Amino acid sequence: MTKPALPDSLAQISGRYDALLCDVWGVIHNGREAFPKACEALQRFAETCGPVVLISNAPRPSADVLPQLDALGVPRAAWSAFVSSGDATRTLLAERAPGPAWKIGPDRDWPLYDGLGLNFTTPELAAFIACTGPKDDERETPDDYRELLAVCARRGLAMICANPDRVVQRGDRLIYCGGALADLYAAMDGPVLMAGKPFAPIYDLAMTEAERLLGRPLARERVLCIGDGIATDVKGAADQGLDCLFIANGIHGAEAVRDGRLDPALTAGLLAREGLAAAYAMLELKG
Repeated sequence: MTKPALPDSLAQISGRYDALLCDVWGVIHNGREAFPKACEALQRFAETCGPVVLISNAPRPSADVLPQLDALGVPRAAWSAFVSSGDATRTLLAERAPGPAWKIGPDRDWPLYDGLGLNFTTPELAAFIACTGPKDDERETPDDYRELLAVCARRGLAMICANPDRVVQRGDRLIYCGGALADLYAAMDGPVLMAGKPFAPIYDLAMTEAERLLGRPLARERVLCIGDGIATDVKGAADQGLDCLFIANGIHGAEAVRDGRLDPALTAGLLAREGLAAAYAMLELKG
């Protein structure tokens, strides 16, 4: 079991990297407020080392997410570019237009479908499922969709899931995301397609943005991923051959943190149970 190194700050390791691919929810905000120390750390990296590309499993186009970051107080100086799972997923959706699709998700995710020419219908008539998460993520669980998903699974419909995250931290609560619905559907032998983390398409977009900002090709050993999700951020980095800084006090805080401190053994064990390792771990991102 390989234990991650435990830097005191991002600045301690930043000289080894020319670009950051940084998760958003759970690392720089919790859905209610921004984390000032994390924002300051990213801004310092952007000013002294290289571009910071935010890489999020938000199921909407990145341009539609930016107002949320502004409202939460995430300074524009803390990041250089933004790519979302919504950006990567639109290609999968466009290939299946006009559908029709059965849409699962809240109304706020409608921008995902803008300009794609998709039609929407019921599970019984749909050609595929377009999922961004529960319609009411404050109250619903995947079980609320079990019966309708079973109808789709019997018909062999593919689910395109725009948010591979299973849960996300909102304030002091964990709420279900699209990935939890995708897990349930896969357990019914329903086919699932995803382009966000940990899958390659979103990393391809992020690396393209980083190289555009640098104006040159980027060696993978000079890229650091930062995130709090083991199944998404850590696995995605590992699959892409990129170093990862795991932020323990996010969605896995109850498993990796004891008495307000990162527990190195618990953290290493948590990663090892998923067959993964991270180059570094911190309780929270700070400069």
